[in-house]
Amino acid sequence: MVELLRYEHGIYALDAGYLRPGLAAIYLIVEGGRVAVVDTATNACLPRTLDALRSLELAPTSVNYVFLTHVHLDHAGGAGAMMQAFPEARLVVHPRGARHMADPTPLFAAVQAVYGETEARRLYGTLLPVPADRILAADDGYTLDLGGRMLVCLDTPGHARHHLSLLDTRSGGIFTGEAFGISLRELDVDSRPSILPAIAPTQFDPAAMRASVERILSYRPPALYLAHFGQVRDVSRLGGDLLRLLAAQVALAEREQDGGPERGARLLASLWALVETEAARQDWQLTTKSLHVLLDEYLVLNAQALDGWLAQTR
Repeated sequence: MVELLRYEHGIYALDAGYLRPGLAAIYLIVEGGRVAVVDTATNACLPRTLDALRSLELAPTSVNYVFLTHVHLDHAGGAGAMMQAFPEARLVVHPRGARHMADPTPLFAAVQAVYGETEARRLYGTLLPVPADRILAADDGYTLDLGGRMLVCLDTPGHARHHLSLLDTRSGGIFTGEAFGISLRELDVDSRPSILPAIAPTQFDPAAMRASVERILSYRPPALYLAHFGQVRDVSRLGGDLLRLLAAQVALAEREQDGGPERGARLLASLWALVETEAARQDWQLTTKSLHVLLDEYLVLNAQALDGWLAQTR
């Protein structure tokens, strides 16, 4: 049976098991026997979600909504399979992402172009389409009624143009996907979390990301529920750190505007220097080797994103 992280107000998280433990969370919001699932991870993660429902003595027909923060495949790759498993559910997604759920062929083709067909299949399996009449394209402010509990969709671009966060009016918490960065439990010091910006290789918009972070902070949420990974509190401090690090990453990128063919390598080196400074500031306890194992892929993606952003701004 899958282990559940049990939070207040009927909020649960399960480790999706994507790539490694503690990387990707799937959330369940439970109200009066009705369920909203937040993010799906991949097809391979569906059995864990079904186990989580069974552990709560809930049937698949209890799921009213499957909510996608965005359609990157570590968040939405299992949407089609999950919708088949949950016959009463509606899929809630940003209007910019809805077409990719109805026909995921172009989305998977883009992933194949990056990883190759064999690796893309290994990571994500076969993406299943969701019938258009079961897709709810939710604009900013759209409100979902979960057994009388109101969940409000917030348009929070920056990581992606098709990014939604979800405000839970019962708890005051917000499910932020990657709009509020990532907080990895391996970096916690005496249960004090740290935060890092989540910059995707395409669609990165620093001004929009900053505005989304500030919007989330404006609600003064007592807790955030991050896709990577879990509940965090001390939101004001984390927000300040996130905005500071976002500004620092943008500044180091701007210094490389005319960097030539070696720009990507220099960006990556500068990001590592920034992380090492942050490690000292936050007193992270990991060795240099362990930090590289944990953050290598993350920083490579950030360097690619910053390089792509610079190319677009020329």
